[in-house]
Amino acid sequence: MHHYMWKLNKFRSDSGDSKQEVERLEKEKLQLKEKEERAAEEVKRLQKEISSLMENLNKLKAESAEKDKKVGTAEAHVVALQKQAADLLLEYDRLLEDNQNLQNQAHGFRS
Repeated sequence: MHHYMWKLNKFRSDSGDSKQEVERLEKEKLQLKEKEERAAEEVKRLQKEISSLMENLNKLKAESAEKDKKVGTAEAHVVALQKQAADLLLEYDRLLEDNQNLQNQAHGFRS
């Protein structure tokens, strides 16, 4: 009988320890669940931020492509103007030479 009483007391003691362990584990589970919820909220926030940044990046890429196109057009315009200026300079030189020849001819007629 003493042996059974001893076992009963041991089971009760073990049961109390087990209850405390279960309570500790439930508390830990609750803390982990709260951390998980906070982490899920942070993930959602970061996903929104990533989405916003991707939209901004795509917008900036489009703007950059448009500006690159404008730069290309402007460069082509500059090349055309440079060619036109060179042609005008050649024409000016030719007209200057014609003018000099005409002046020389006129001077020859006067003499």
